[in-house]
Amino acid sequence: MGRLRDFFFWNTLFLISVAVGTAYLFFQKWYLPATISFIVLFMLAFRWLGKQRKLVEEVLDFAEAVRYRDFTRRFVIRHPKSVEGRLFAAFNAINDVYKRISMDKEIQHQYLNKVLNMLDSAIIFYQENTGKVMWINDAFKQLFRTPHIGNIRGLMKRHPDLYEKTIHMKLGKQQVESVSFAIGKIKLLMHGSTFSTQEGTFRIVVYQNINEAIDETETKAWHKLLRVLTHEIMNSIAPISSLAETLHARLEEGYGEEDTEDVKLGIYTIKRRSEGLLQFAKSYRLINKVDQPNFVDIQLKVLFESIYQLLEPTLLQKKIDLDIILKDTRLFLRADINLVEQALINLLLNAMEAVKDCAEPYISIAGLKRDDHVVIKIQDNGRGMSPDIQEQIFTPFFTTKKSGSGVGLTLSKQIMLLHKGNLFVESEEGKGSTFSLQFVT
Repeated sequence: MGRLRDFFFWNTLFLISVAVGTAYLFFQKWYLPATISFIVLFMLAFRWLGKQRKLVEEVLDFAEAVRYRDFTRRFVIRHPKSVEGRLFAAFNAINDVYKRISMDKEIQHQYLNKVLNMLDSAIIFYQENTGKVMWINDAFKQLFRTPHIGNIRGLMKRHPDLYEKTIHMKLGKQQVESVSFAIGKIKLLMHGSTFSTQEGTFRIVVYQNINEAIDETETKAWHKLLRVLTHEIMNSIAPISSLAETLHARLEEGYGEEDTEDVKLGIYTIKRRSEGLLQFAKSYRLINKVDQPNFVDIQLKVLFESIYQLLEPTLLQKKIDLDIILKDTRLFLRADINLVEQALINLLLNAMEAVKDCAEPYISIAGLKRDDHVVIKIQDNGRGMSPDIQEQIFTPFFTTKKSGSGVGLTLSKQIMLLHKGNLFVESEEGKGSTFSLQFVT
């Protein structure tokens, strides 16, 4: 840059000096030398200005190429040390840099495009104001049978229900929607977000078909439930059937007074097993009769004290230490107090059963805030559970206790789902178990 400035300075100074000398010769009336000097000045000025004009044209051409992102041109350098040579070298260097940037961007674009097209989720990217679709992935084309779409309003003709739910969806939150198509309804998990650039505001919407996942989950749940129901019913029906067959045979053969007691005992046994079946049916109805929650603000300190007072006699009788851990005594959650108390009591009774054979039985109930959740943890030092049992404990009627109905944990899980929360278990054989009730605040 300094050399270029010096070049212009000395050239300008030289031309001014020649012009002053020519003027001096004219004033001295030395016309021949003055004329020669003027011609030389004119030729030098014309040549110099020609070079400058050519450089300006090259600069304008380069600017035009940059404007249209054309970096393919190469400038021929004849004299590397000249102003023109240094300028052309700079242009070539800029072209090389932009070529590398363009290649990197193209590689990144192809890589991102490949990755997004490998996803099972359908994705659409469009301009919010105009509705112009910038990009859709292959999953979108396949799921909605739309090979091309130029504007988001194009969905209005093909899939009006999908268009309405896309336009009016709440951004930043996942939501499940049932969308009608010509082939029927499908459930979609939808998530959308926006971002702004100098070119405008854009929206990205992701759709995931969860029909198959839901169907598979429901099928597995039904199979698991049917296995338990079949097991429980067969355990009661088989002895009843066998005993009834025996009694029928005795009656067919005829019986005396000495057989009366045996018949009475058999009938009583059938009655008792039938009542067991009725109780089983009542337990099943109980699972399906959990009411919708009546939400109120519950202070955890009051909740824990209430449950402790209820279970205190049993805890003292069984010599079990129950520790209440609550660092923030002002912590509260919004829930149905009756349902939450029922879930906690079920879990605490299970914990008391788990620690009954421990030398020093111990249970703790703790409340804490974690991000945007309130978590209640019930921990014991009991016998713990194997991974196989942990997989099945929330299945209706599954129990490891001889006198258990297998309903308590299922009810507790359902209560938590009604609160938009969840119930988790962590356990290790010989080291105890921890049940975590997670509430959304």
